[in-house]
Amino acid sequence: MGQKKKDTALKVNEGIQQPPSINPAFAAKAKKRGKKLLDTKQYVDGILSGDRFMLSQAITLVESAALRHHQKAQEIIEQCLPFSGNSIRIGITGVPGVGKSTFIESFGSYLTQKGHKLAVLAIDPSSSRSKGSILGDKTRMEKLSSDDKAFIRPSPSAGSLGGVARKTRESIILAEAAGFDVVFVETVGVGQSETAVHSMVDFFLLLMLAGAGDELQGIKRGIMEMADVLMINKADGENKERAQLAKAEYKNALHLFPPAESGWETKVDTCSAVTNNGIENVWKHIEDYRDLTKENGYFEHRRREQAKMVMYESINQNLKDHFYQDEQIRAMIKDTEEELLNSKISPFNAARKLLDIYYERKGK
Repeated sequence: MGQKKKDTALKVNEGIQQPPSINPAFAAKAKKRGKKLLDTKQYVDGILSGDRFMLSQAITLVESAALRHHQKAQEIIEQCLPFSGNSIRIGITGVPGVGKSTFIESFGSYLTQKGHKLAVLAIDPSSSRSKGSILGDKTRMEKLSSDDKAFIRPSPSAGSLGGVARKTRESIILAEAAGFDVVFVETVGVGQSETAVHSMVDFFLLLMLAGAGDELQGIKRGIMEMADVLMINKADGENKERAQLAKAEYKNALHLFPPAESGWETKVDTCSAVTNNGIENVWKHIEDYRDLTKENGYFEHRRREQAKMVMYESINQNLKDHFYQDEQIRAMIKDTEEELLNSKISPFNAARKLLDIYYERKGK
């Protein structure tokens, strides 16, 4: 005897099938190419043709800590260098919570709609344990990440701002060679990374909030001196009036700063990344800055100074790498550490001991 069907008001609808987390076409392409290293020419040809997959792979080589990747990465950069330098490089930073991701998506979409090709290189902080990115907020740029004219690449700092700065400069070269004429370099917040980013861009944009409080003034001072434009974000709704008041206050504060070497007077403006209000003014300020500095020669002067700085940084980094890769030094470091921890030797003498051995070996 069959069971009697119970009457119920409940109805179970079929769930919506979730899209795959990775684009199937991209995944198939990646699987086909595999993890095998290609020839330098294949990477370079791919980058110059605008292949974003090849660009991503080349940046991965640049960021790799594996020694076997270093030479190939440098070969790729060297061959891409003649095709780089044709973009405007923009550093973007701001106090935590200012809305950098929303601003970048709004401003980036504005630029791609105007026909520009945009590369976003974001420096993320890293966990000291896992070495992975802490924030992961680049996933918020859903619209921009699906834009054919945009390329977004977060780079975890892995605790070394200097290393990331060097690798970001190399990534800029590759992105420019791939045809991106606007490059954003975003930093996490206000701190040491801003100085590193300022040394690799043409234009520095600082996002601010209205009514952030006096407790942030000490942080802002040093960064404000580097900024070419201060944009007060979230100037919408009830915050409009506060944003206008903050704009006047920042303008007054900037008069106390010495004039910039570029001849450019730092601008203060308001915008809303949510409503897109004032976003077009950001690009106008950048164009005005570029026109002025190209006319007075500061634009190229700054690029040359940055190239010189990169050379010295590379010398320092290569010497450091060479020291730690020396087999005898690597073998002795642990014993020297033990002596140091047991108070048998001072930190200064421990360093001198290792350096003397290194110099002695290299002098032979």
